[in-house]
Amino acid sequence: MSAAPGVDAVVLVGGKGTRLRPLTLSAPKPMLPTAGVPYLSHLFSRIRAAGITHVVLGTSYRAEVFEEHFGDGSAVGLELEYVVEETPLDTGGAIRNVFDRVRAENAVIFNGDILSGADLGALVETHRSTGADVTLHLQRVDDPSRFGSVPTDSSGRVTAFLEKTPNPPTDQINAGCYVFKRSAIESIPAGRRVSVERETFPGLLEAGAHVHGFVDASYWLDVGTPEAFVRGSADLVRGVAPTSALPGPVGEALLLEGAKVADDASVTDGSTLGAGAEVGAGARISGSVLFDGAVVGEGAVVERSVLGKGARVGAGTVLRGVVLGDGAVVGSGCELLDGARVWPEMTIADGAVRFSSDA
Repeated sequence: MSAAPGVDAVVLVGGKGTRLRPLTLSAPKPMLPTAGVPYLSHLFSRIRAAGITHVVLGTSYRAEVFEEHFGDGSAVGLELEYVVEETPLDTGGAIRNVFDRVRAENAVIFNGDILSGADLGALVETHRSTGADVTLHLQRVDDPSRFGSVPTDSSGRVTAFLEKTPNPPTDQINAGCYVFKRSAIESIPAGRRVSVERETFPGLLEAGAHVHGFVDASYWLDVGTPEAFVRGSADLVRGVAPTSALPGPVGEALLLEGAKVADDASVTDGSTLGAGAEVGAGARISGSVLFDGAVVGEGAVVERSVLGKGARVGAGTVLRGVVLGDGAVVGSGCELLDGARVWPEMTIADGAVRFSSDA
């Protein structure tokens, strides 16, 4: 990645992460263990690699958790500042809310739930060389109908912001990363909710501002759902998604300190075992995330699932696409399939839930 010195970074981490409940009942989404460290650690490693050192975090939900963990940022090679959103302001309002802490002429704005391999240096250089007021990272995707689309003209200028439609005119979508001039941030109304997609960007176009698109097809993933969260974590472990914050070598599995795996058990497909996690004899863990202290019994199968801190899975149980909250217990002989979520400290008795007949 090329360098982008002389700019600030703003990371928006105020959301409640409702799509990831029950995991986010105990921690904000950007602080969930992702490939062994809080998700933000991976984003910070990308920001630092681009030569950006001053980062402002726009916080709201569980705001104190961020500063308690990262402090002034010196441990990760950054200077961090924190701005708390007292009432929900939406993305545009959140950007305006941190304006007083932005020092540089340009700031790169990140949504705190996007995992991306975009070249930040090239993004900033495009912004500067075109003289844009705002530059958007636009991602090419195979199915743009799932998102709002953002068409550009032959020079790269954005021409419209379109809502979801079955037949979008372009495969370019808003990737949730922007470069703003200070003047563009200041133009956002202060002290109220503002949507960048519905108000800020269309308003800038209508006013004749230069809104540019930086288009690429690098790695990109919104990790806001359980399915995407486990996939993103696995991609980081396997080296598919870029990071320099991985607390171990790239490979099929990441085992943190004190994690134990029985000799005949398997842990594959980018799975992470947190500190003190245990996997019993004959168990199979695939593409999953086990938080600290989680325990999987012998012969159990855990695929594409997240097990919260201290969660326990009984012998012979099958979990596929499941989320267990902190301290949840699923007894032996159960079968939970895609979409099942067990709230923290809840217990499912042995054999109490199955999606198929007994073998």
